[in-house]
Amino acid sequence: MRIGLFINEPKSPDVLGKLREKIARGADEGFTSAWVSHIFGLDALTALAVAGAAVPGIELGTAVVPTYPRHPAALAQQALTANAALDGRLTLGIGLSHQMVIEGMFGYSYDRPARHMREYLSVLMPLARGENVAFEGETITARIGLSTPGAGDMPVLIAALAPRMLKLAGEAADGTVLWMTGPRTVAEHIAPAVTEAARAAGRPAPRIVCALPVCVTDDVEAARARAAKVFAVYGQLPSYRAVLDREGAAGPADVAIVGDEETVAAQIATLAEAGVTDFAAAEFASDDRTRRFLKSLL
Repeated sequence: MRIGLFINEPKSPDVLGKLREKIARGADEGFTSAWVSHIFGLDALTALAVAGAAVPGIELGTAVVPTYPRHPAALAQQALTANAALDGRLTLGIGLSHQMVIEGMFGYSYDRPARHMREYLSVLMPLARGENVAFEGETITARIGLSTPGAGDMPVLIAALAPRMLKLAGEAADGTVLWMTGPRTVAEHIAPAVTEAARAAGRPAPRIVCALPVCVTDDVEAARARAAKVFAVYGQLPSYRAVLDREGAAGPADVAIVGDEETVAAQIATLAEAGVTDFAAAEFASDDRTRRFLKSLL
């Protein structure tokens, strides 16, 4: 299992410079990848293209760019441009986002999300391979080709938790990228579904990228209390609530990886045993102990 970093957006006037420093530190320390989210701050693809272009030797990924606000051809063009800037090191993670965001904030319909993603991939994936597209679906239409450089070598992962989305992740994309998903859910639900879908479609074994909060500490109670506060919103969103319930977790703090070095090592090993191919550590410690330990695993 490869080990990477899930990087929080820096709080700084020089946000792109600080992001570059975080990526460079991860690359220098030997982490295989660095992942950034796309919420209400930086545009993830633009930020990675700017901050990551000068940092060679590390995979850079989005976790994840919402699909509804961007036509798949527009996203393909932007992602391929970023991939060219990064010398082919980009992995594009995309996702549906959440109904409260898409309908409540953007004013778009969130109707039939699985069909939306299937049709979205029907346009995005051929364009990412450098092919022309002529597609007319119920939610998306595209008749276009792109001349953007970098086509053909950009993996695409989708945030997938429900059965239909996991099927798409295996049969139409290169795998899935997860957040707030514990090892039991990966082993019993995620990995079997996405792996079987890829096998049935004749595709390579899928990637399963799993990001979770991590804190190496002797004060487990305080760390879990902090995780409960920092990540509280994820326990209220329906898609995450469903996987937390499947895991038997009361809230996000229960799937956070917390404890001393031996305990955290065992929890990370459990993810590998469950079928995770890439672990992205979202550090939420106030000191450097967690990073020192993560480096020891490389």
